[in-house]
Amino acid sequence: MGALDQGIIPENEAERMAAVHRYEILDTPPDGSFDRVTALAARRFDVPISIISIVDHDRIWFKSHYGVGVEEIGRDPGLCASAILSSEAHVLVDASTDPRSLANPLVAGDFGLRFYAGVPLQTSDGFNLGTLCVIDKEPRPVDQAQIDDLTDLASLVVDQLELRLAARTAIGHAELMAREIDHRVMNSLQFVSGLLTMQSEPTGVGDASARLKEAATRVAAVARVHRNFYSSDTDQASCITFLARLCSDLSEICGVAVEVSGDEGMVPTTLIQPIGLLTNELVTNAAKHGAGKIDVIYKVSGDRRELSVCDQGPGVPADFDVAKSEGLGMKVVRVLAKQLGGAVEVVPNPDGRGACFRVGFAT
Repeated sequence: MGALDQGIIPENEAERMAAVHRYEILDTPPDGSFDRVTALAARRFDVPISIISIVDHDRIWFKSHYGVGVEEIGRDPGLCASAILSSEAHVLVDASTDPRSLANPLVAGDFGLRFYAGVPLQTSDGFNLGTLCVIDKEPRPVDQAQIDDLTDLASLVVDQLELRLAARTAIGHAELMAREIDHRVMNSLQFVSGLLTMQSEPTGVGDASARLKEAATRVAAVARVHRNFYSSDTDQASCITFLARLCSDLSEICGVAVEVSGDEGMVPTTLIQPIGLLTNELVTNAAKHGAGKIDVIYKVSGDRRELSVCDQGPGVPADFDVAKSEGLGMKVVRVLAKQLGGAVEVVPNPDGRGACFRVGFAT
C-alpha cells in the first residue's frame, strides 16, 4: 500500500495517471457495489482485511476498505503501488521471511502485516489503476484457485468503473445534444417568426385565409426539415443523403417527380436547415409554376457548394429579377440564401425548356 521500493514507479506513470483521472473515481463516496467485492474477497481468503485501492501520484486512496478504518495512506513505502508494476498477482505468503518486504514498515512495524495478495485493476487499454488486495496479520498459504478468484473479482471492479465511465459519457453526450437541439429549435422558431412577419406585411392581394394557409404550409416545411434530419447527432452531415430524403417527401406532397443528383459531400449541420428550407421553397415553387420533372442538383467543388432546382416549365419572364421580386416566396429564398452566405440566381434550364434557380455558397 505504497511503493515497495522508494522511487520505483511505472514507466508509463503519466499515461497511467491520465487513465486514473479518466475514470473520475478518486475521492468519490462509498459505494455498495465495491464494498460487496471487498467483503467477498475477505470471505474467500478468510482474512480480516480487503481493500480496493487506487494509486494516486502521492497517495493510495481506498475506494472500499473492509476491516480497516483508514481511507488512504501515503504512496511510499507500501505494497499496492508495487502490485501495479506488473500485470501478475503480487503475493506475500509470509512477509516476515520474504526478502521483498522485510524493510517495509507495514511488515516490520506495529501493524505486523504477514500475508498480502494483490491483483492489479487493469483497464482494457493496459493501465493499472490500483489493486484489489487481501491482508492478514498471520502467514497463510494461497493456491491458484484463490488467485484466480481474486483476479475475477478485480475484473468486476474494472467492469464497474467502465460502466460508470460509459454512463457519464452517455449523459454528457445527451446533455450536449439537448443543448444543440435547443439551439436548432430556437433557430427554427426564429425563422418561423420571421416568416410570419413577412407573411403579415400588406401585399394588396389575396384574402386572410389564403395567406394563413400559405404561412401554415411554410411552417410545415420547417417540421419536414426537422423530420428528415434532426435525428443526427454529429456536427457534419451528408447533404445529398438529406436532400434525397427531403425530396422523396416533397415528391409525394407535390405530386410531381423530384429527382436528386450530384456529389457526395459533408456540410456542417448548422447549414442543413437553410439548405432544406431553401430546397423546399424552390421545389414547391417549381411544382406550382413549372411543369414536368423537377431536378435537384447538388455540386461540390473544393469548399464551394452549389444547389440548383430546375423545372421543365415555361421559364421565367425575360425581365424577372430575383433580387427585386416582391413575392413572399422569393423573399424567403433570398433570406435563406443569405443565411448560407450566398445569393440566388435564375438561369435557363441547360436541358432545354424551363428554368434553374441556383445558389452557390461556401462551407
